[in-house]
Amino acid sequence: MDPAASPDDRRRRRLLIAAVAGGLAVLILVGVGVYGLLRGPATSSAHLPSAEPSSASTATPEPTPGGELGPVPRTGGPEAFARAVAEALFTWDTASGYAPSDFAQVLADVAHESEADAFVGDVRAYLPTSEAWAQLRQYATRQWLTIDTAVIPEAWETAVAQAATGQIPDGATAYTITGTRHRDGTWGTTPVKASRPVAFTVFLVCTPPIPGRSASSGLCEVLRLSELDNPLR
Repeated sequence: MDPAASPDDRRRRRLLIAAVAGGLAVLILVGVGVYGLLRGPATSSAHLPSAEPSSASTATPEPTPGGELGPVPRTGGPEAFARAVAEALFTWDTASGYAPSDFAQVLADVAHESEADAFVGDVRAYLPTSEAWAQLRQYATRQWLTIDTAVIPEAWETAVAQAATGQIPDGATAYTITGTRHRDGTWGTTPVKASRPVAFTVFLVCTPPIPGRSASSGLCEVLRLSELDNPLR
């Protein structure tokens, strides 16, 4: 840090580094054992109210680290879908012209109806609040994820083996994702970068493959997310 910088400058830089490294996101998620599959179904829409006005209709967004904002692909099989959900969950750019609700809506659009409301709450806890977003936007902060592994955890296999008939939906499975969350931004003219390992579990359900098509041709929907860094093992 420049010794000639003013106290205000040093404070702003510390703020940016803390924001990039720590996120300022509210990481208050429901802790899951088998995520609540044994609960009754939730109702209502998966659409999110906007936390702040979105300029997506009047501005052309910049590409985010994982590509332009678009739908999460629902084909390709359960592992491919779990990876796509994970990447959509962690990929955002405060300079893109989108709001947090826009990034969240992409995920809400592939939520299973039975768990839509609860899943929306899970997603909100992974994303910055609108207030944090405004802070991060001052530094053009963006985030993305590199995935190391995506595996079905033993705890899920045990739960399925012990579940009574009808307790777990047909086609449901879980993938625990491990990887690295990356963030970067700019303080003045100085680039700032940070990364840290993350782990979480994506619970999902897929329909059977389409007759005459490949084994990965069924459509998938997401059920719930585990608490960040508290996945099923």
